[in-house]
Amino acid sequence: MSELKTIVPPKGDYIQFENTDEYTEKVKEWGLPASKSEYWYKDRKQQSIVTIKGYEVYGQDHSGNTIIIEFEDGSLGCIHPAFLKEMQAASFGKIYLSDAGEAPQAPASIQSEKKEQEPAAAKKTVTKKETKKPKKESPKKVVLPEDKVHFTAQVKQFALSWNHFNEENDEVVVLENVTIQQEEKIEVGLAWCSHSKTLKKWELSPGEQLEFDGKIVKKKLPQGKDAEEEFLKDEAVPYKINNPSKIQKS
Repeated sequence: MSELKTIVPPKGDYIQFENTDEYTEKVKEWGLPASKSEYWYKDRKQQSIVTIKGYEVYGQDHSGNTIIIEFEDGSLGCIHPAFLKEMQAASFGKIYLSDAGEAPQAPASIQSEKKEQEPAAAKKTVTKKETKKPKKESPKKVVLPEDKVHFTAQVKQFALSWNHFNEENDEVVVLENVTIQQEEKIEVGLAWCSHSKTLKKWELSPGEQLEFDGKIVKKKLPQGKDAEEEFLKDEAVPYKINNPSKIQKS
């Protein structure tokens, strides 16, 4: 069976889940049902049961994910979260490669996103003669560590964030005065994280000081849809903290 798979294996080490909460949080972020432990992988000749073993990150801000799946024969493969999500649908159409060797089409969700972006790009071609405005000073670029680090922060508010994978709002915690505590401290400012089961146990309140370990990536907080004003942010929150652990509050 394994010789039919066209999926590529991971290049090397990948991120494995530290606990059930982390698994649930990531699977929900990808728009997959977190209650399941097995998923369908489908291609032009077969369909197989697979499990999610972990994920890789890519992009300069490490905000992109590739899921690592394990087949029944023990082999591993990489797949985009949106692609695996579409494979779970009973109506998922098999991918057909032509004899000419054409590449498979991207999932419908990715194609529709691209179509939405094209009109916006076209509008940018229309130029107007405008009065030159003074250039704003660019904010200092923050170089983010790739490994897990220690943070101090303050709870600013709770908010709702639109998850385009499962098409619903997720609960998040917005943090302010976020600082990476290392030999040379890094002042991050605003950041956000999912209001996971782990965090809910701490019954956080705005104004509380926190210390914790976690990984930080550049990922802007998406605004919630049809949410009350108190659960929206009126300023950009550019960074996300993944899987906060060893939490202390005061």
